[in-house]
Amino acid sequence: MRIVLLGAPGSGKGTQAQLLIEKYNVPQISTGDLLRAAVVAQTPLGRQAKTIMDAGQLVPNEIVLGMIRERLNNPDAKNGFILDGFPRNIEQAEALDELLVNLNQPIETALLIDVDFDNLMQRLTGRLTCEDCGTVFNRYTNPPMMETECDKCGGKLHHRSDDNEDTIGKRLRVYESQTQPVIEYYDKQNKLSSVEGKGEIEDIFDALVSELKAAKNRKPLFVSKPKAAEPSPASEPTPAPTAKPEQPAPAPVAEKSAEPEKPAVKPAATEAKKEEKPAKKKAATKKKAAAKKAKPKAETTDTKKTAPKKKAAAKKAAPKKKVAATKKKAAVKKKAAKSTAKSADPMKGMNDQLKKMQDELKALKAELKESEKRAEALLQLNKQTDTVRKQFSANWEKDILKQLKKMK
Repeated sequence: MRIVLLGAPGSGKGTQAQLLIEKYNVPQISTGDLLRAAVVAQTPLGRQAKTIMDAGQLVPNEIVLGMIRERLNNPDAKNGFILDGFPRNIEQAEALDELLVNLNQPIETALLIDVDFDNLMQRLTGRLTCEDCGTVFNRYTNPPMMETECDKCGGKLHHRSDDNEDTIGKRLRVYESQTQPVIEYYDKQNKLSSVEGKGEIEDIFDALVSELKAAKNRKPLFVSKPKAAEPSPASEPTPAPTAKPEQPAPAPVAEKSAEPEKPAVKPAATEAKKEEKPAKKKAATKKKAAAKKAKPKAETTDTKKTAPKKKAAAKKAAPKKKVAATKKKAAVKKKAAKSTAKSADPMKGMNDQLKKMQDELKALKAELKESEKRAEALLQLNKQTDTVRKQFSANWEKDILKQLKKMK
């Protein structure tokens, strides 16, 4: 169970790697974790890597491969391993094959978790991580109950600053340009197994397990050989043909020349046979000539004509194939550009909708405030009308009483 796990950022490699570890009891080897552990432990390779990283440079492949070699010597890697984050390009893939063949632990399967570009943008731009328990949510696909609080522990949710459209687009373009050749590299070796990274986590894991079962019966088409086994030009043995002249070659020639001297006088029968042989030869040659004449000349001329035509057709087909290959590459680039444009358009649309919703909320708040003011004014008017009515009724009663007294 020696696996290379391939997939773009946000494809769910980390989640699926943990499930594979639990099922098959093999370690996950991440080059980033190896580098950090070696630097903390101050191993010789870790010290070299630290000086290079402090200088702001990338750690060379030799140091990373040396750390992988040391990690594979641990007893927990005897049953296999899952490589995550390495190799990232063709040079690293070839160097890794050479190392693992020398260790008699070649890669058996390259597992690719394939996710659409638009889905990756949604996953990464909408990612929210709990600062306390590390639970990951997504604003679009798996939103929390409260946008700022974790559903499990109530911790604060954090959105990474580099999880924006520009940086994510750059990371995905780098992945496509560097890792796509690595996918083709393992596909040529008949070691590639691909699974769509859509749907529930358990369904994706079941698909990975079924692909691993099918990969057991599949034989690789190519396995790289260690360079150490090739003989150097200095150690090549001297050519063996120098010893051949020692064998006596002219001896059989002398024996053959001595054989005709034995019969001193030839009988008449042998002379008659000799006379019959040339006659038979002449008859055979006549038959061959007749057969050649019987054959239609058109066949020979056709074969002569068709041979250069086939060569010319092959020559014409070769540039056509090259043109078709270049057209295919251009079409792939156009598709990638269209996918980036498409992925950018829905995100812009979402941002515009959010802005519109915010503006509508502001307008609603303003209307609520105005309605509250109107309600207060109405209450005051009602109070004033009540007081006026009371005063009017009191005055009216007084006037009626005065008039009644006058009438009496």
